[in-house]
Amino acid sequence: MVDGFPYEVPEEYQNMPLLKGRATVDMRVKVKDNPNLEECVFRIVLDGYNAPVTAGNFIDLVERHFYDGMEIQRADGFVVQTGDPEGPAEGFIDPSTEKTRTIPLEIMVVGEKAPFYGETLEELGLYKAQTRLPFNAFGTMAMAREEFENNSASSQVFWLLKESELTPSNANILDGRYAVFGYVTENEDFLADLKVGDVIESVQVVSGLDNLVNPSYKIAG
Repeated sequence: MVDGFPYEVPEEYQNMPLLKGRATVDMRVKVKDNPNLEECVFRIVLDGYNAPVTAGNFIDLVERHFYDGMEIQRADGFVVQTGDPEGPAEGFIDPSTEKTRTIPLEIMVVGEKAPFYGETLEELGLYKAQTRLPFNAFGTMAMAREEFENNSASSQVFWLLKESELTPSNANILDGRYAVFGYVTENEDFLADLKVGDVIESVQVVSGLDNLVNPSYKIAG
């Protein structure tokens, strides 16, 4: 365990890549068909204290350069989304298993010592619970998944494009249903300018890589 990490991740997830702390990444996007913006670097802070499995999965994929060269695949005014690789698979195929690597739904609730896994807050009966990482900011980052499969998230991520006034914390349809694990903290306003087909040139870890436990990219090479 990373010194000072406040809780144990459930045993069934302990061998997954885990971010036990915070990390910062820079995502550089080449923008097409916009005379006012050729490229933009988005700084993203990932919160492994409240979402160690989710953030760890993403950092591991970043270190594999999984997102480098990938296009923005959805930009509808509500979210910007990417992470669906070419081919029939809808997520990251782990070379060691030749199967799609999925992660559980992970939600930390205010007042709890550790996240809930595998169930939405509605399924848990926690209708009034407040999430530690709410969808309350432009640039909130979360995992996409199949609507009726809580534990189907793999590599597809999305960023919220709504202001907090329109999506007050824990009073919208996303909180407690999708796993938030970070926030864009620099240039977030430019997310709204991204279009389908814009290219992610690179995603690089700026700080916090030493908080990643069980990095599978080192095993795979």
